[in-house]
Amino acid sequence: MERQKAEAVLEAVLFTMGESVEISRLAAVLEMDIKEVKQILEDMQKRYEEEDRGIFLLWLEDSVQLSTKAEMYEYLIKIAKTPRKMVLTDTVLETLSIIAYKQPVTRLEIERIRGVSCDHAVNKLLEYDLITELGRLDAPGRPLLFGTTEQFLRCFGVRSLDELPELSAMQVEEFKQQAEAEAGFLSTGGEGEEA
Repeated sequence: MERQKAEAVLEAVLFTMGESVEISRLAAVLEMDIKEVKQILEDMQKRYEEEDRGIFLLWLEDSVQLSTKAEMYEYLIKIAKTPRKMVLTDTVLETLSIIAYKQPVTRLEIERIRGVSCDHAVNKLLEYDLITELGRLDAPGRPLLFGTTEQFLRCFGVRSLDELPELSAMQVEEFKQQAEAEAGFLSTGGEGEEA
């Protein structure tokens, strides 16, 4: 593999991984000798320094990571919010699925499909920026309409809603059975998700 192509592959892999990657794994991907890959990485590091780039290669034992320079932190915090860890329980995922496939959809429509309250799930999805309020339905009470966001597309690796897989009738029935089981659990005194 030519050197320029090898550098491009290394940058792409390290950028995408976002964490340290063993040099031996990088060598395997490139089908190159470990010493040769180390030399390419060292040359990349020198170039990043010479060009005063905002990134550098962080060396960790037998691994390397593409990282942001510490002096860039003040600029990053202006644009990036504190990252939140998303915990998508089955209930939250089911609610998200309903919104993705039925949007724009009201909370009441979601609850009709699931058979149980969806307040907690909708609030979590709003917090994670996976759904957004699209406006209000022109009906009594003017209920909010929900739909998915660009963040939803990014998280699930699709470019548009057209790329979502089709739901089979069996999957829809499974959703209903799970919601009914959850409703039975809640009505018998089990603890819900409202934690």
